[in-house]
Amino acid sequence: MNFSETVTDLKKRLAPVYGEGEAKAMVRLIFHHLKGWSATDIIVNGDRQVSPYIHSLIERIMKRILNGEPIQYVLGDVRFYGMDFKVNRNVLIPRPETEELVDMIVKENGRADLRVLDIGTGSGAIAIALSRNLRFPRVTAIDISAEALEVAGENARRLHADIFLREKDIFTYMPPEDSYDIIVSNPPYIPEEEKSGMERNVLDYEPALALFVPDSEPLLYYNRISEVAIRALAPGGKLYLEINPRFADALCEMLQKTGLADVEIFKDISHRQRFIRAEKPKEE
Repeated sequence: MNFSETVTDLKKRLAPVYGEGEAKAMVRLIFHHLKGWSATDIIVNGDRQVSPYIHSLIERIMKRILNGEPIQYVLGDVRFYGMDFKVNRNVLIPRPETEELVDMIVKENGRADLRVLDIGTGSGAIAIALSRNLRFPRVTAIDISAEALEVAGENARRLHADIFLREKDIFTYMPPEDSYDIIVSNPPYIPEEEKSGMERNVLDYEPALALFVPDSEPLLYYNRISEVAIRALAPGGKLYLEINPRFADALCEMLQKTGLADVEIFKDISHRQRFIRAEKPKEE
């Protein structure tokens, strides 16, 4: 079987499960991972025969994907903000909407030497993207999971990002007063009650610790992060959050009660209320 026939076969097997568009994207990812090929390369090499070795690797990958495992975990990497990040089941898969959050921070903060704190860093995607795209920042990234920090550390080394990784529990950790110019977080924000409507590949494979909050406390992490922000941000410092659209208004109200100012909601590319920015009031 040549590569053109193999591509057709893979799409036919994946489309009933994932849809035609997603199947095409998966096939491109598989060949980029195995051969380093672009979509054009796949076409150019269509008449070449697939070696038994490559065929065996493809079948191993397909078995896991068709069993519901996210392709990012199967291949072990994901593209985020123009960089390839290693991922495994100890960290969430970085989402495209989180790239929008990073983009907002980069565009709004052109000053050099900013002190940045990323709370719940996971794979390190946000922290590393900011380290690589802000002007000479000092980026600290914390997470309660030692396993997640191992992944973040590997990504930082591979991508030559100068970040400081710390194993910290946000519910007991409090940075010194006025120690950061930017605090950013994409914390757990999905209530347990929403599990029934979620895809199996998320529920079965991605770390629940990084996803879910009790139904009775949907703003659990945001409450604590706001307490940290009002103390640890320097006057005029900014807090950036990725949020559950269901709780956007309640979160705005809570942040204002904490003492943060200029609280504003932003929509993602799908027009969902997805981000909030707030500021610590400047001293008079």
